[in-house]
Amino acid sequence: MGHTATPEAHSSGLTATEHRLANGLRVVLSEDHLTPVAAVCLWYDVGSRHEVKGRTGLAHLFEHLMFQGSASVKGNGHFELVQGAGGSLNGTTSFERTNYFETMPAHQLELALWLEADRMGSLLTALDQESLDNQRDVVKNERRQRYDNVPYGTAFERLSALAFPDGHPYHHTPIGSMADLDAASLEDARAFFRTYYAPGNAVLSVVGDIDPAQTLKWIEKYFGTIPAHDGKPEPRDGSLPDVVGEGVREVIEEDVPSRALMAVYRLPHDGTRESDAADLALTVLGGGESSRLHNRLVRRDRSAVTAGFGLLRLAGAPSLGWLDVKASSGVELPAIEAAVDEELARLAEHGPTPEEMERAQAQLEREWLDRLATVAGRADELCRYAVLFGDPQLALTAVQRVLDVTAEEVRTVAAARLRPDNRAVLVYEPTGGAGAQQDDQDEQGEGAEA
Repeated sequence: MGHTATPEAHSSGLTATEHRLANGLRVVLSEDHLTPVAAVCLWYDVGSRHEVKGRTGLAHLFEHLMFQGSASVKGNGHFELVQGAGGSLNGTTSFERTNYFETMPAHQLELALWLEADRMGSLLTALDQESLDNQRDVVKNERRQRYDNVPYGTAFERLSALAFPDGHPYHHTPIGSMADLDAASLEDARAFFRTYYAPGNAVLSVVGDIDPAQTLKWIEKYFGTIPAHDGKPEPRDGSLPDVVGEGVREVIEEDVPSRALMAVYRLPHDGTRESDAADLALTVLGGGESSRLHNRLVRRDRSAVTAGFGLLRLAGAPSLGWLDVKASSGVELPAIEAAVDEELARLAEHGPTPEEMERAQAQLEREWLDRLATVAGRADELCRYAVLFGDPQLALTAVQRVLDVTAEEVRTVAAARLRPDNRAVLVYEPTGGAGAQQDDQDEQGEGAEA
């Protein structure tokens, strides 16, 4: 077992140690004895970007299958054992990864490690046609409930398809299509597991009230005997030009509560200083009720009931700036779009004010510290930086990188990227009760939970 230790060089005081098993599994440990709980997080380097045309949705489908039993745990036993021990658990799928996580009373840590190792090493022995058919139906029903049968539910899917051209690995979202879910065979699922659910394609983090030496012994005991496998193909190239080059637009006529203007802008890849600058720009523009777009559209003009702008961070493709505006009753969308363009142009020309910069940095700092303050959030971030950027320690210095960004860098990225020729636009026109005022809607998220 290899081992590297990290000195206490972070202003936050948080530390992590890294280890690697002989079979390739990367392990990250972080002690925190504040509360008697421990978080286990396991990231597999597989998401919808690894899927091929005609077999979309397999990564998300497999997230569900991982909760359907393994060699030693039958049926719904994983949930029952964790919850019976006082813990909580779930899994999610995104474009770039699939993760599984448990938060346990500290004295039940060994149980969570054994459960994760058992399904990594033996799920194929329990995977059968009945399990596949059962979870295929669950995922199809999830698609109906979260995408197809709710107002604006397919916006995320439509905008991704507009932002990333046909054939691009990010063109389709993790939920997959109904046709591809129906087409998935048992052998497709088994081949997917053999390819991607290998120790060398995963990072395991354990954070909380732990004894590192004992934790490593358990990890070696339960994960160390799982055979290594190196058959994973490289993901397809997700690079694109910095700017779309021309506006892309789609008009949707549906039975929705009100008119809506949604758009995505092509922004710098995650993990870069420019991405942090873009995050600050979007926070100034649309991050909460003190933002420019909320003040302009909701408070001053009263042309919208909601106006938000956020960043979908992507490492293997351009990140997306997500604009979401729901119109007030009777307001036409061209007027809203013109106001949005005015605010973006103003930021691009003059940059944020010192007060806006301070507020945006404080907001992102608080969000980062909130994530790192919980054992589950820290475990997830350590895995994220290990899988996507090769270095879990970057999670512990992320706050400072945001605080180091200057107002001029924010202005520069706004001028370069937040332009009308660098976006895909989705316009919703109601078919019944046109322009009716609507309540706040939750934005469509990137992942899909089990």
